[in-house]
Formats: sequence, structure tokens, C-alpha cells
Amino acid sequence: MEDGRLNSSDTSAIMLDILGHQLHLAQDPNSKHLGTTVWDASMVFVKYLEKNCRKGRFSISKLKGKRVIELGAGCGLAGIGMALLGCDVISTDQVEVLPLLMRNIERNTSRILQSDSDMTSFGSINAAELDWGNQDHIKAVDPPFDFIIGTDVVYSEHLLDPLLQTIFALAGPRTTILLGYEIRSTMVHDQMIDMWKSNFNLKSIPRSKMDVKYQHPSIQLFAMDLKSRLRSEKSGNLNNCEGNSCSSEESVSDMKDDKNGIDEDSEHTGIKECDDDLKVTLAIKNGKLDGWESRRHGSFAARLLKDVKIT
Repeated sequence: MEDGRLNSSDTSAIMLDILGHQLHLAQDPNSKHLGTTVWDASMVFVKYLEKNCRKGRFSISKLKGKRVIELGAGCGLAGIGMALLGCDVISTDQVEVLPLLMRNIERNTSRILQSDSDMTSFGSINAAELDWGNQDHIKAVDPPFDFIIGTDVVYSEHLLDPLLQTIFALAGPRTTILLGYEIRSTMVHDQMIDMWKSNFNLKSIPRSKMDVKYQHPSIQLFAMDLKSRLRSEKSGNLNNCEGNSCSSEESVSDMKDDKNGIDEDSEHTGIKECDDDLKVTLAIKNGKLDGWESRRHGSFAARLLKDVKIT
């Protein structure tokens, strides 16, 4: 995973404009913990939300007051994006990451509230410790949730089962799971897709629905919900929600593709980079490579170098 880092070692902060607010996210790419870096999938995720927030499923009117839990929050970008759309968010990670996560939440929440006199759309966001599979941590965040979100939370196959079990524990019968993911290992990717297909109604979000600039062939966004048999089990365990918001207006399987930005399930065969290579070559030649593009192609170069053996 070290070779897949997308920020240079001397970058201590990332700035990103979302919904009229400039977010400042502190990070520490030199940390031994992967959660202290702002990965590009989280940028693609929040920019997708921004593009689709005016109508449909991800509009502010639909998301206002929804309960959201972010898994593997890291620097907290995805969770802050959901809070800007009116959701009440709990961003979670391991205890080692919490100081940086809390710092980003506090600073950006303060900036947002100070910069906008009419914050009727802003929800709330708080940080909490959650080790996947830890029942005490899961109970403490008070499931179920309307949305479970995560970006770049899987980079090794040993994380797949703990993540799955944690999602099961946090989900209600109508919970929607939204994931952003960058392919770094085709083996892990294939195992992950097989696991999702076995347990969820899986839909891929087409690139045409993403921000024109903030997208890349190796970064995919998914929406999914529980298969009917698992949903029935959840419904049986939740005869009433005891005050929790435990059902969304519509499930992933109810979504109309052209309205909500969700594609039918497709085969994810790998990374197609040829056209992008030509574009970056021309951009470098003309001196027109911006920050996002240089980060993306720096990452691609790192993946290539990972396979080079110097003798």
C-alpha cells in the first residue's frame, strides 16, 4: 500500500471546495498508519455527492436528518461531505487515527458555521472509535443507520470479513451502503466484489454521474443494500426502531438508473489506462497538468514502479 500513496511526503494538508465551502484537511502521509492520508477515492466520493445533491436520492431534502456512519474515516472527508448535505454523521476509525480525525472535524465544522449565516442544511458530525468486529464499539454508536459509508477501506483480504460483519451489525433492513474504492490489487478487488454480490444488491455508479474532473478509471463508487433474505432477518430483529431512524425512503434495488446515478451491476475487469496515458503525455508536453491530474498519474507511476525489480 505504501507505493499507492497519492500525496507527496511533504504535504501536510489538502484543500478541497465542496458545496461552496473550502475544506482544509490536515494529514500525515509519513505516518505508519494508512488512515492519516486523504486518499483520492474520498475526493471522488464527495464530488459525486456535490454533483448529485440538487435532486434525487442525494438531494439535501432527502438526506436532511439521516443517520450516517463512516467506517475507516481517516481524515474525515467523506463524513464531512455527508454532514454538509444535512446528515447526522458518526465518523469512526481506530484509536490511533482519532486525534487527526477529530481535529479535522472540529476545524472544518467551525469554519463552515462561521462562513455561512444560514446553515439550515448542515447536519452534525462527531468522531468515535470503532474497531471492526468490536461489539462494544458497535453498540456504543447505536445502530442501525440510514447510510453506511466508506472510502478506500479495503486494501487487504484479511479485512474483508471483519468489514462485512461490521456492516451487518450496523445495518437495518433499509440501510444503504455507499463505498468508494481504488483498485490496487485485482485479487483483493475480485474477492471483495464476490463478497458484496453474495450478500448485497450491488450497483456501480457510472462515471457519467461523477464530477467531470474528480474521477478516474481505477476509482469506483458502489451503492448496495441487503439482499431480501438478510433484509427479512433484520426486519424480524427490529420490530420497531425505538426512536432510531432505521429506514430510507427507497432501497438501492428501488433506484431508477437514469435518475439516481446508479448503474446495473457490471463486471469490473480492471484498470483501463491507455487513453489517460496519452492525455497526460500531451498535458505534460503543453505544461497543463493540474494538481489532481499530477496526483493521479503520480499514483499510476507508483503502481508501475511497484512491479519493477532493479538488479
